[in-house]
Amino acid sequence: MIRINLLGQARPKAAKQTVPLEATVQILLFGAAVVVAAVVLVVVYISQSRQLDQTKARIRELQSEKTSLQQIKSQVDQFESQRAVLQQRIDVIETLQKNRSGAQDLLQMVANTVVRVDALWLTSINRNGDSLDIEGEAGSINAVANFITELKRSGYFTNVEIKDAKENDIRPSVETYGFSMSVVIAPQPNGAPATQATGATQPPPPAPKGRS
Repeated sequence: MIRINLLGQARPKAAKQTVPLEATVQILLFGAAVVVAAVVLVVVYISQSRQLDQTKARIRELQSEKTSLQQIKSQVDQFESQRAVLQQRIDVIETLQKNRSGAQDLLQMVANTVVRVDALWLTSINRNGDSLDIEGEAGSINAVANFITELKRSGYFTNVEIKDAKENDIRPSVETYGFSMSVVIAPQPNGAPATQATGATQPPPPAPKGRS
């Protein structure tokens, strides 16, 4: 529908509505707050991203160091195993050498005592720790008594105890006495005796037989 103004008067213009100043300020502040918040979020995001990248890089470095340390630990464990094997071999060799030298020293100590007694010889020596069980033959009871005296005087032995001494008839034409005794090996200033092994030791060669 078309309306025609027949009065010839201008139509009044509609009044413009004005926006209150406070509302405008609030809108601006809200917009500024949104912008600031967005900037802060971007900055925080960038910072967190950098920290995350640095943390990942540090984790990679630590993993690399861990791998390297594991390889070193494996090598150290291998060296320790080899060292333990070598030390065990050294201990065995030292023990064998110690037992060998100890047996030689023991025989020498017994021999040094026997040679001071006439008409006496040993048939067996058995060692048990620091104790010796000695058996032998003598041309007389006096020879056995002299042997006991020499054992005590030697400084090599203590606690000399005679177990048995009686005449035997091994050689009917010769008077002989069999005897058995036990002695304790005395500690020596130089560490002898060196061995604690248990076993039989060959006696020294018998002295010339005869009567004392």
